[in-house]
Amino acid sequence: MSDLLPEDEGLELLHTRQYETKVYYVSDSELLARGAVRDTKPPGLYIAGDPNTLDIHEMHVELRIGLPDLTISSVEVLFETHPASTCPHIAPHYEKLVGLPIARGFTHKVRELFGGPRGCTHTTALLQAMAPAVVQTMWSVNMRRKRQAEIAGEAPSTAQRDRMFAGNLNTCHVWAEDGEHVAALRRGELPPPPQQVVERLEELGRDPAEWRK
Repeated sequence: MSDLLPEDEGLELLHTRQYETKVYYVSDSELLARGAVRDTKPPGLYIAGDPNTLDIHEMHVELRIGLPDLTISSVEVLFETHPASTCPHIAPHYEKLVGLPIARGFTHKVRELFGGPRGCTHTTALLQAMAPAVVQTMWSVNMRRKRQAEIAGEAPSTAQRDRMFAGNLNTCHVWAEDGEHVAALRRGELPPPPQQVVERLEELGRDPAEWRK
């Protein structure tokens, strides 16, 4: 997998920030989300003559999350790289996340609990980046269940699909409750497959219509 932003030789690079989130299936009632953020300075900027890049921040967060309501059951915060020796002292404060659902209002609550001197700027930013990834994982959870149902010869659950659609209302302009996409769903029409799925099926020489079956 290539970098999202390739180097531009015509510009002087001053700073790189990287986020990564991975969400794992643990059981039918639990997910594990791991996230990391890293800030890196280019060679020679902070230390004259240094030929290597210099990592300034690297924070990791691990969340255990219950299904289906996405409530956080445990939190672990790790400071791998930090500019001040006292930076890690704030890590236990993030235990206040336990019991919070990752749902509408989560970002506001995170700012309320950990904004400014109440937290670590970079850990808090990481949490705000992880939350949408966890929500997106619910599509993967449902696809996993759909595949298992297919293997077992069971019909897909329309109730499960309807809950998923309801959870996306007003999350972006496509899912506006008064928009055409939602109106089509309410008429009982199936949504089109994601563009990436269509392109990949065509690359494989397969009919994109099979995704709906």
